[in-house]
Amino acid sequence: MASRARVRAPELVGSGGWLNTGGKEIRLADLRGKITVLDFWTFCCVNCLHVLDELRELEEKHRDTVVIVGVHSPKFVHEADHGAVVDAVARYEVHHPVLDDPELVTWKQYAVRAWPTLVVIDPEGYVVAQHAGEGHAHAIAKLVEELEAEHAAKGTLRRGDGPYVPPEPVAGDLRFPGKAVRLPDGHYLVADSGHHALVELDGDGESVVRRIGDGVRGLVDGAEPRFSEPQGLALVPEGLDLGYDVVVADTVNHALRGVRLADGAVTTLAGTGKQWWQGSPTAGPAREVDLSSPWDVAFFDGEVWIAMAGVHQLWAFDPVAGTVRVAAGTTNEGLVDGPAAEAWFAQPSGLAVAADGGRLWVADAETSAVRWVERGGHEVRTAVGTGLFDFGHRDGPAGQALLQHPLGVTVLPDGSVAVSDTYNRALRRYDPVSGEVSTLATDLREPSGAVVVDGDIVVVESARHRLTRLRLPEEAVRVEAVAHRTRRAATEVAPGALRLDVVFSAPTGQKLDERYGPSTRLLVSATPPELLVSGAGADTALSRELVLSDAVAEGVLHVSAMAASCDDDPAVEYPACHVHQQDWGVPVKLVAGGADRLPLVLAGMD
Repeated sequence: MASRARVRAPELVGSGGWLNTGGKEIRLADLRGKITVLDFWTFCCVNCLHVLDELRELEEKHRDTVVIVGVHSPKFVHEADHGAVVDAVARYEVHHPVLDDPELVTWKQYAVRAWPTLVVIDPEGYVVAQHAGEGHAHAIAKLVEELEAEHAAKGTLRRGDGPYVPPEPVAGDLRFPGKAVRLPDGHYLVADSGHHALVELDGDGESVVRRIGDGVRGLVDGAEPRFSEPQGLALVPEGLDLGYDVVVADTVNHALRGVRLADGAVTTLAGTGKQWWQGSPTAGPAREVDLSSPWDVAFFDGEVWIAMAGVHQLWAFDPVAGTVRVAAGTTNEGLVDGPAAEAWFAQPSGLAVAADGGRLWVADAETSAVRWVERGGHEVRTAVGTGLFDFGHRDGPAGQALLQHPLGVTVLPDGSVAVSDTYNRALRRYDPVSGEVSTLATDLREPSGAVVVDGDIVVVESARHRLTRLRLPEEAVRVEAVAHRTRRAATEVAPGALRLDVVFSAPTGQKLDERYGPSTRLLVSATPPELLVSGAGADTALSRELVLSDAVAEGVLHVSAMAASCDDDPAVEYPACHVHQQDWGVPVKLVAGGADRLPLVLAGMD
C-alpha cells in the first residue's frame, strides 16, 4: 500500500452541541477504530446539499466501519441559530451525527476554506485526505476500502454500530413545504418537500384534499408517482394544451415534472435524473439533458424559465418543442449584471413574472438579492443586494437595503414585489417605482414562497410546516436595521505577487486523462475587479501567479477549479471518469507581511 500523509486530527468542538446522538457528546476518542468522514457544511449551500446526497450510498454501504459527522459551519447569521440547524437536519434527512459549530471553531482548526469540505480521518485518529466541493464520493469510497483493508490487517478497525441516534418522528400534513400555487378552483397545490410529494389543500389552506406521490423518495412517473424534495410549481397558462396542468421543479431528482390535475398522473418533462456537471450539454432535447437542482419555475416569454440553483443559472424549457437551454448565467457564483450570457447568479431560488409579462423577478438567495430579466432575456439587472458576503435586515432605498437569503418572490397587485426573506424570518416588499424596500411582516419561520389571494397574501412558512394567510398591511412594519457580513474570517495576504495553488491528487487507481485535451480548468476573478492586477481569467493549469493591487484594502478572490480523473487501466477501452469541482469565494485582506501563497485543496493534502 502506498504511504500517505497523516496529520493528527484536532478535536471536534462546537458550542451548539450535538444532534442525532441521543443527547450524547462525541469526542474523537469515541470514534477510534472507525473511519470518520467530516462533512463541513451549511444549510444555505446547495453544493452542500448535493454532497449530502452523494454520501448516502457510502453511508449505507459502509455503515459498520464508517461514521460520517456533519460539522455545521454557518455562513449566514440565521444559520448560527441552533433551532434553525435542528430544522435543517430534519429537512434534509441527515442520518448521521451533526456538530453545531456556530463560531466556526472546528472549521478553523481544520483550516477549511470552502463549503462543502470533506475530511477523512483514519481509525487511528489521523487526517489522511481532504476534498473540497462536489464529485468526490467515488474517491472517498475507494479510500475507505483501502483503509478498511489496511486497518483490518493491523487490528485497528472496529466494526459495529456508530453513534447515530435517529430523532423522534414528527407527524403532520405538511413537512417543510417549499412553494405553493392557487388552482383555478380555489384550492392550493403545495410542494410538500419533506414528504417528497405534492399536496392539494382546500381553500382554507389546511384541509387535505389529496396527495400526489406516496411519500417515498424516487423518480417514478404515472398514476403512482414519486418525487424527491420538490420545490417550485407553475400553472400552465390558460389556452395552452400540453397534456399537463402544472410544472414541478423536482429539485433533488434534477428534473422537471408535469402533473395532470384531473387524475394526478405525472410525466417527466426535462432532465435525466442525473446532476449536470461541467462539460455536459447545455441545450438539446429536454429528456436527454442533465439539470442541477431546479428550485423554481415560471412561464415567461413563451417558455418555462427555471431557477437552476445547482449551477447558478437560469435555464428555459420550451414545452412545445421539448427542448431546454441555458438562458442566463455562466455557472460562476456571484452578483454580476449585464448581458444574460455574462451575468453571475448565486443559487437563484424564486421566480415571479410581472403582471404585464415584461419582467421576470428572481430571488437570488446566496447574494441576498432580488434581480430581474427583461422580456427577451437579454439583460440581467439587480434591484436589491450587493454580493455574496453582505446581508442583513435594513429597509429604505434599494441601494442600501439588505436581505438575508431570500427564497421567494411574489408580484403584488400594485406591481411591487413581495420577497420571502427566508433567513430574516420576514416578508419584505420592493417597490420598483419608488425604489424603496420595506417590511410587511416578521416572526415567520423560514418563509419560502407566497401566493396572493383576494387582497391577502398566503405565505409558505416552511419551518412551521404550514400556509399562513396574512392581510397585506397598509403601512410597513418598523424593524430595527441590522447589517452583517459572513462570519468567515478574511485571509491576510500581501499585496503584490501571490501564488495560487489548487491542490489535486487523483484517487488511487485513477489518473488525469488527457487523451482528448486538458482535464483540468482554473478560472480566477475578483471583487472588486481592481483587486487583481494580473492573473484573472481561465487556463488549464491548477497553479497560477497572481498580482494583487496595493491600492485595494480588501476584496474577494473567486476561484473555480475542475479536474476530471479516469480509471488508470490500459486494458479498459472506455474508462470510468469522475469530475471533481469547487468554487471558492475567498475573502482577503491586504496587509504588509501577509501570506504570499494561497493553497486551496480540491482533493488530497497540501
